[in-house]
This record gives sequence, C-alpha cells and structure tokens, in this order.
Amino acid sequence: MADEIFENPRLAHIYDSFDPDRSDLDAYEIMVDEFRANSILDIGCGTGTLACRLAAKGKEVIGLDPAEASLKVAKTKHWSDHVNWIQGTALDLPSLKVDLVTMTANVSQVFLTDEEWKQTLLAIRRVLLPGGRLVFESRKPESQAWLEWNKESTYQRVDVPKCGFVEGWVEVIDVRDSLVSFRWTYVFNNDGAIITSDSTLRFRNLEEITKSLREVGLLVEEVREAPDRPGREYVVIARRPTDIG
Repeated sequence: MADEIFENPRLAHIYDSFDPDRSDLDAYEIMVDEFRANSILDIGCGTGTLACRLAAKGKEVIGLDPAEASLKVAKTKHWSDHVNWIQGTALDLPSLKVDLVTMTANVSQVFLTDEEWKQTLLAIRRVLLPGGRLVFESRKPESQAWLEWNKESTYQRVDVPKCGFVEGWVEVIDVRDSLVSFRWTYVFNNDGAIITSDSTLRFRNLEEITKSLREVGLLVEEVREAPDRPGREYVVIARRPTDIG
C-alpha cells in the first residue's frame, strides 16, 4: 500500500506543485544517453515526470508505481500515451526485458527490511538484459538529512491550479537506528481540510548497499555524487553481468 502522499487523490494532485524543480532528473536523462539505453523501467515513477521526459526522447518506457492516484496524474501529462504504465511493485512485473532500471528520489529507501529489498533487487535483475544497468540514489546516513525535516525549514504555501492555496510542511516523528519516520501535513485553504501522510525511509550505508547488490548478482560499476545534492547522496550504478543466468 502506497503512502497517502502518493495514494490520496488530493495529495497526488498537488504533488508536482510542491516539487516543481525536477532538475534532479537531468542526471538520469544524461545516463540514459551515456549507457545507450533504449528501454527503461522507472520503478516508483510517481506522477511520471521522468517517464514522460524519456518518452519524449523516443525511448521505450515503462512506469511502475503502486499508487493509482499518482498514475492517474501521470497519465494526464504530455507524452504519457507513449509510456506503458503498470500499477504495482517490482514483484508484480510481467515478463519483460529492459536496458536500464531507474529508482529516483527516495524510492530505493522505501524498502525497509533486508528481505523486501532483496526481493526487489532480484526482480530487477530478472528484467535487466545481460549487461543492463540499475541506477538509483540513496541518501548518505552520515549527512543526517532528516535534521532539516521540520516545519521551519520546509513550510511552503503554494497556489495550486484548480485547487487554490495549499500549505505544506514535513516533520520527523521518529528516528530509530537506520529508520527515519516523518509526517507531511497539508492544509487546503479553499475548504480548510487538513491531510497528513506518514512515511518511513531506511538509510543504508554504502557497504550495506554494495553487499546487497552483490548477493543478488549485480555488480557495482560506479558510485557517483548526486549533482543536486553533492556530498549528501550516493548515485549507484550496478550492472547485470553478461551471462544468461
């Protein structure tokens, strides 16, 4: 079950308005060209921004997400009719093969248990062509990004099309070992509705990430910096070996 911020229709509608700068996706577009990928699976595609951008470049794109409300938003965008949208998780994928799998933003961190993460990676390996790559980002635990997740630092008041002004902010509600839980709060000025969404992310260190990839037969090819968050995130590039197993 997806979090309310992605599954609630009112929150899905305002999602892009609260995060309009998607320059973080530029690096993914560049890597698609760098790796000469023609077929891409975007896991946790959300409202479909990256999937539609890649479709506009003539790529074969699959957008996968468990949240129906987010996919409904995605399907309203330019080039959305050139994307194969699938509702579900990596474990629900049909038989297919792609050159590249992406997980942008916080997607890789929503898998909280080792087993859930392992099964997701195994599903990814199955759909990758030999020599194909998985690219994802993950926040560095030592940067403690959650220290900035408070109302003072994150408050926004946004004029959302067909909705009016909405206030929103995030606050941490629990930090336990590598798990950080937080709550988004949105206040809709047009009718006074207050909607909250709770989420939890797991902050894995690079050793954990590398070990987990190796255990499912994916080779870490390179670890880069996220251009939009230098020094604060890993951008992991893993490759399926060119065997056929």
